[in-house]
Amino acid sequence: MRETSDFRHEWKHEISPVGLVVFSQRISAVMQKEPYARNGMYLIRSLYFDNENDLALREKINGVSRREKFRIRYYNDDPSFIKLEKKSKIDSLCGKQSVTISSRQAQDIVDGNTRWMGESPEPLIRELYSKMQSQGIKPRTIVDYTREPFVYAPGNVRVTFDYNIRTGLSCTDFLDRDCITIPAGDAPILLEVKWDQYLPAIIRDIIQIPGCQTSAFSKYSQCRIYG
Repeated sequence: MRETSDFRHEWKHEISPVGLVVFSQRISAVMQKEPYARNGMYLIRSLYFDNENDLALREKINGVSRREKFRIRYYNDDPSFIKLEKKSKIDSLCGKQSVTISSRQAQDIVDGNTRWMGESPEPLIRELYSKMQSQGIKPRTIVDYTREPFVYAPGNVRVTFDYNIRTGLSCTDFLDRDCITIPAGDAPILLEVKWDQYLPAIIRDIIQIPGCQTSAFSKYSQCRIYG
């Protein structure tokens, strides 16, 4: 299954545990919990790709306006549904392409058994393979976290709270349930807001944080603090 999203607007705010409680209550009064969430949340495990020169990491740190990164991920400790994703950034706009892959394919990518990717009928798989060959990108680090998602139909708005961010350090075998992860330093709770052409005023008012500017926080960058 292949998915492509148009470029969307994105805001990020770093908030406190108290802020999580306050904003979650406000947003719950207006927005609906995402239907796929279990008990209002789900666990995400991602494996991010980068090369030996840390291209994706350096572009993020240096604020390059046009950049991209690849990852594979699954949800709620269930590897029966895995996505390969490419996230693109142009200034403040974000886009995402994704395709479903099998657990066998994911393990092959982790293990470096990639020749099949060049013959895949899926363009995104072939693109990753091409860049693995030309740029040397490869699985780099695991990023785990908990997400609370909310949706609002007008404007196709999605608000998420991400927290308990953990890093797999040098472990890249993200299908290994025994892979040890540790807290990614003093990672904040992240409030993310995404929308299409317009952000409804009622949502804009709810998420206003006095004296707080939008953040450029990156979970991948945070999880690379140990190397």
